[in-house]
Order: sequence, then structure tokens, then C-alpha cells
Amino acid sequence: MRKLVAFAGVALVSVAVAGTALANHSWGKYHWARSSNPFTVKLGDNVGGGWDSYLSEASSDWSASSVLDTTVVGGNGSNCSPTSGRVEVCNGLYGNTGWLGIARIWTTRGAHIAQGVVQVNDTYFGDPSYNTTGWKSLVMCQEVGHTLGLAHQDEDFNNAPITPHTCMDYFVPDANESVGPNQHDYDQLVKIYSHLDRFTTLSAAAPDADLPGNAPPFSQASRANGSVYIDDLGNGERLITHVFWTPFGE
Repeated sequence: MRKLVAFAGVALVSVAVAGTALANHSWGKYHWARSSNPFTVKLGDNVGGGWDSYLSEASSDWSASSVLDTTVVGGNGSNCSPTSGRVEVCNGLYGNTGWLGIARIWTTRGAHIAQGVVQVNDTYFGDPSYNTTGWKSLVMCQEVGHTLGLAHQDEDFNNAPITPHTCMDYFVPDANESVGPNQHDYDQLVKIYSHLDRFTTLSAAAPDADLPGNAPPFSQASRANGSVYIDDLGNGERLITHVFWTPFGE
């Protein structure tokens, strides 16, 4: 029987100073298993035309890392069900749930990512206040960043934005601002992927990757329980969800 554990919306790593990047912002120890660097994470394109440019931009930005690349490939066309060895990216009218975006990773053999899903909620992005380059680039970039193993550099919308700006920060972007990673994000990826594994989870035949497809839905009622949820699937397998709640409690 699955057990859902919620973590309060606190920093997962060391304490942040307002406007200053965290010294370490890995998402736990989650990472893709691979035997060499650089490696490539496939991003399945299940998004509509209004999101294609933001997915492409996020892929290009994260590919500037020295240890990994991402490439946009055709989606699986299955309502954002996960695909072993890659990340599926989707948009949809998910309702007044209170969240702008969700990143889900399925892990196996400890902290090894076996598959991932990104969802962005058009219920909010259809509103003029969120239907901007700033918000759409921030959320898409951040959710993809989570599936690579990154947490936030700062988690308080009341803090001054980190400079230079990063999509791994909680802040209100300018409407026309294109938000991507900063150097601290790239440096953190180097730390996360500094060791190699003896196997890979970056393939459709990834070991132990036949994992269940969906976690319970997240709605306004979940907001009080924080932003990170862990679904224990048994046999050392887990589904971890990071929720990007709307900053103003809509």
C-alpha cells in the first residue's frame, strides 16, 4: 500500500540569505544513472504551440551545462504518462488547483531517476497575469531543472531575486523577461554528476523502471502540506513530486 509523505515548504539544503544563491541546491541526491559524461536527457514534447518555444528554450539553456545535454523529441501522446528513460513534458487545463507547474520523478535503486514528467497548468497561464514570457519561461525552466536533480536556490517570494536571475528561484519575473539558469545552477549540476554509475537509467530498457504511472492529484487542499511529496512505491522505488504553487494563493 502506498504511503504519501509531505514535506513542509522549507529549503531542502542549506539556509538562504535574501537575494543570495544557496551553496548547495541539489534535490536530495536524485540523479540520472549513467556511465559517462556528458549525457543526454530526452524531453518528450507533448505541449501545444503556445509552449513549444518555451520548451525549446529551456532545453537549450540546460544544454549549456558541461555535464549534460537535453534534446526535445516527439512526445508519447498518452496524456502525460511517463516513459522509461526520459522526461515527458505536457500542458493542460488542470483546473484551479493552485499550482502553476509540477515536476515528477520516479526513482529506483536509491536516488537514481528512471523517468520524469513535467506539467504546466493552462488554467492559470490563460490569465493575462501569468500568460507572459517571464512566468512561462520561469516555470518551464524550473520544472525541467527539477527533473535533472536540482532544487531551488531560494524558496521565498518575499526575498529579493537572486542576481543574476535564475529559474531555480521563487520570484516574480518581469513580463518580457526570459528566465533561464545561472552559473550557480550549472556548477551544481557538475557537483551532482561528478561521480559515474555502472549502469544507466537513460533508456527504455532501464533496470527496474516499470514503475506506476500517477501520484494522487494535487489541489489547493495540499498547499498547506508543502511543495514536495514522496510516494513510497515499495521495493526501493519512489515517486517524488515537486509542486510550484501560485505565489498569491489563487
